[in-house]
Amino acid sequence: MKIKCQPDDFQVDELTDFTPTGGPFSLFRMTKRSLGTPEAIEVVGRKWNINRPRLSYGGLKDKHAVTTQYVTIDKGPRRDMHEVGVQLDFLGFAPRAFGPHDISGNRFTMVIRDLTEPALEGALAAAKEVAQEGLPNYFDDQRFGSVGFSSEFIAAPWCRGDYERALWLALADPNEDDRASEKEQKRILREMWGQWPECKAALERSHRRSLITFLADRPGDFKGAFARLNIDLRGLYLSAFQSHLWNILLATLLRQECPERLVDVPLKMGPFPFLRSVPGQTLPPLPPTLTEAELPLPCARMRHEAGVYEQPLEALLEPYGLSLQKMRPKYPRDSFFSKGVRAAIINVRGLTADPGEDELYSRKKKLTLKFDLPRGAYATILVKRITGES
Repeated sequence: MKIKCQPDDFQVDELTDFTPTGGPFSLFRMTKRSLGTPEAIEVVGRKWNINRPRLSYGGLKDKHAVTTQYVTIDKGPRRDMHEVGVQLDFLGFAPRAFGPHDISGNRFTMVIRDLTEPALEGALAAAKEVAQEGLPNYFDDQRFGSVGFSSEFIAAPWCRGDYERALWLALADPNEDDRASEKEQKRILREMWGQWPECKAALERSHRRSLITFLADRPGDFKGAFARLNIDLRGLYLSAFQSHLWNILLATLLRQECPERLVDVPLKMGPFPFLRSVPGQTLPPLPPTLTEAELPLPCARMRHEAGVYEQPLEALLEPYGLSLQKMRPKYPRDSFFSKGVRAAIINVRGLTADPGEDELYSRKKKLTLKFDLPRGAYATILVKRITGES
């Protein structure tokens, strides 16, 4: 099974009710190809000599795809733009900047390639089950890129106040996505951890080396060194841990409420249960405790609002040496967990699955999926459920 073999195999169109009703913000529909959203925004800024704070968008769209999304520019031009990989279509003027909460969902067209006949038949059957039963709204593997071979979440020791372990995981834990040079730098750190002057001399010039320089000057100040990590990276560490706990909470709820209608699918953090129909049986509808559930994102700020989920969340946190009350980084104070809820089960609107001959892979099949998902849901979770592959 292969996806994203070429940009047209993965198309995403942002859905919104945001309309140009007049105001100081120019509103555009941005179409990009084989570029990430930040890179596309850089192109726009350079082309029109616009400072980054004047440009606003709602979300990040995949680099290896053809995508459309909405962009506003404070006091921006009223014309289109055509550059390599990026196109802006002027839609009018809006009273405010476009932001994440203006996105109602995303419309996807995805081509799954290199399928055998049995794999295609299985995917078609699974697509029908998803349309009938719904899709558990798991965070997908992209969320867990910071988790290395140790399988430890950096945010867990961070919240416990174990800054040395958190820093070691951030700097030295090998990761499957590491390039050769990165592997070597991490090897040096693991072998020379604590020998800061020698370690500094062996490392290449980088942000990592500057942190080791800090420790060479202030041995034992792991708290200060950790605070010097990039703030965006620290935010990703918190998101990964919180998202994993949320996924485990949903998996626990599914196994409690409907164990007879589940099938496990491999994800990066292990097998997770998904809904399926049972051949030859007419099962009752899923209970509202699943279909209408909105599970809280675990953090200390929601401990008084956790309700029926407080006990299971406390049980999930216990192996990490944490509780809901301690589910917060004490330092530095510029980083914090998100607060909110997320739908447990989502309906995949307009799901169609069209089989065909694969023109890229001889004697193989392809499957073209079209569907709409609400904001924050992962299309790749749907693909994994349908194919049974991570």
